[in-house]
Amino acid sequence: MPAKNLREKQKERREKRGKQLNLTTMIFLALISGMVIGSLLHSFVPASYIKDTIAINGIFYIVGQGFIRLMQMLVVPLVLCSIVCGSAAIGDTKTLGKVGVKILGFYLVTTAMAISVAMAVGTIVKPGLGLNLGEVTSVETAAPTEKTSMVDTLLNIIPTNPIQALAKGEMLQIILFAMILGIILAKLGEKTEIVFNFFSGFNDIMMEMTGIVMKVAPVGVFCLVAKTFSELGFSAFGSMAKYMLCVVGALAIHCFGIYSGLFAIFTKCNPFQFIRKYLPVMGFAFSTATSNATIPMAIETLEEKMGVSRKISSFTIPLGATINMDGTAIMQGVAVCFAAQAYGIALGPVEYLTVIATATLASVGTAGVPGVGLITLSMVFHSVGLPVEAIGIIMGIDRILDMSRTAVNITGDAMCTAIVASQENEFDKKVFQES
Repeated sequence: MPAKNLREKQKERREKRGKQLNLTTMIFLALISGMVIGSLLHSFVPASYIKDTIAINGIFYIVGQGFIRLMQMLVVPLVLCSIVCGSAAIGDTKTLGKVGVKILGFYLVTTAMAISVAMAVGTIVKPGLGLNLGEVTSVETAAPTEKTSMVDTLLNIIPTNPIQALAKGEMLQIILFAMILGIILAKLGEKTEIVFNFFSGFNDIMMEMTGIVMKVAPVGVFCLVAKTFSELGFSAFGSMAKYMLCVVGALAIHCFGIYSGLFAIFTKCNPFQFIRKYLPVMGFAFSTATSNATIPMAIETLEEKMGVSRKISSFTIPLGATINMDGTAIMQGVAVCFAAQAYGIALGPVEYLTVIATATLASVGTAGVPGVGLITLSMVFHSVGLPVEAIGIIMGIDRILDMSRTAVNITGDAMCTAIVASQENEFDKKVFQES
């Protein structure tokens, strides 16, 4: 009966695919329109009350942030239900352990590789060479984060109060609690069928709520992107263009080189076909700059277009949105090189290894929301003695880079999920090969 219900649900989703494609097209059109309108406002419309107060900081800001809040509203209950149902669906504790170990291994190793690529690019290109940030004064800086020891980092994963963790949005604590709950539900079977049905039903409710919120996505995306480009414009990047190119270049190397290579090796499938099918999710991640917002869309796309089993993706995708922040790690690696070169501070092998370790750990548990990478960047700077004032220089253009690295973050989650699903025989390659 469950298999029949699953097939019926898949059939219903396929019937809705045309509508979903229309929504995807609208989101891309909104993204492009926002870039054009925002750039025109920045370059050709003089400062005025109507432009600055009513349009940019009024309509664009309120609608854009309202959309982000709607997406954030979904995150905690969606992650909780997805992980519980995903853990329970895998059923066998041994299988769940294998999947968990494999996906964690992929996430951590690729994050370390990402920051290594970023620092290599930063060292070769030298984006900060020629600047003298020591002369910059009164620079806005990001709030420094308190340095946390390895022991405390590990202990903080265990919630002392699961309800408090849910209320505060402590994602790693929520994931651990949900995993344990799902494993127990699977172990007890029929005894806890009512509880499992509750979470399964609530998960369906959250998916439906996500669909409702997604109907306003084109408007929200347009306002978010229009506000960003109306404040920055294409010409506002100036001397930071080299830094931006380094970050974007490292992101491209990681996405199309490392991730695609790993995907091709482990699944024996064409990684560029994967990226082509995943472009709508990448575009949505780019426009919202939040990994969490893409969770339901990512799970749906992996199942419908890639043939990845939902019982795998419903566990690995929410987990990846929390701990797999390769794009953020890349930004931090390039930023470290940029700041060191701009301040004339030499970094040795020990400092490079420290940055790799710190940035990898900092990415674990980082919330998948816009701008959080700048906050954790201050911790990375502190680890090697770099002035946090350099972050203030980066902040002005980080929104564009934040959008780009989020797209890489969620692509990495999906490719690692497909790799693990392939190893667990939960990857239907016939569905993947379909155009």
